[in-house]
Amino acid sequence: MKILMVCLGNICRSPLAEGIMRHLAKEKGLDWQIDSAGTGNWHIGHSPDHRAIREARRQGVDISGLAARQFETADFDRFDRIYVMDRNNHRDVLKKARNEADKAKVRHLLDDDQDVPDPWFDDALFAPVYQLIYDACKNITDQE
Repeated sequence: MKILMVCLGNICRSPLAEGIMRHLAKEKGLDWQIDSAGTGNWHIGHSPDHRAIREARRQGVDISGLAARQFETADFDRFDRIYVMDRNNHRDVLKKARNEADKAKVRHLLDDDQDVPDPWFDDALFAPVYQLIYDACKNITDQE
């Protein structure tokens, strides 16, 4: 399985999702390839936000070596599933879809198309956002 996690800047939510999913897949012995990207280009090449790194580390997950990149149309060819963090990410990823097969790969990380809140403007959100993402990723790995 090849999974891509997508948020806006690829420095908070999607690197957390990438790190968590890698951690859980490894624990379960799943041979999955997991990556993350952002719909925007502001942070290309940057490390994840220090608050995301800190929260992940607190939970036993290391995301410090990740670097932000922008989502591109070729990602539809590279990945089996593309999980987005919110409605805006969903819309922006679908704009790059070339066909129905591309669109079928895109889904919200949370059930019922709920948004994962963006913690960028509120330090207090990093812990609950981590837990939301963890629970969603665990649900995915438990289904495999």
